[in-house]
Amino acid sequence: MSSSAPIQPTKLNSLQISLLRLFERGMSDEDTLELRRVIVAHLSKKMLAEVERIDNERGYTAEDYERMLNAPS
Repeated sequence: MSSSAPIQPTKLNSLQISLLRLFERGMSDEDTLELRRVIVAHLSKKMLAEVERIDNERGYTAEDYERMLNAPS
């Protein structure tokens, strides 16, 4: 039997508090879906920028990616 440590609550940051206040006023399902899409698009854009930065920094080539994808796990 595995023993897991109790989950420790974390303090909310200012963005999390702002989002909770935004949802407090109530939103339609359409507005909620649109907001989720905006957040996902924003985070995706940031992630892709970071991948591109690392790619440029390390000088990866298509062959490097092919080798990584086909390497045994």
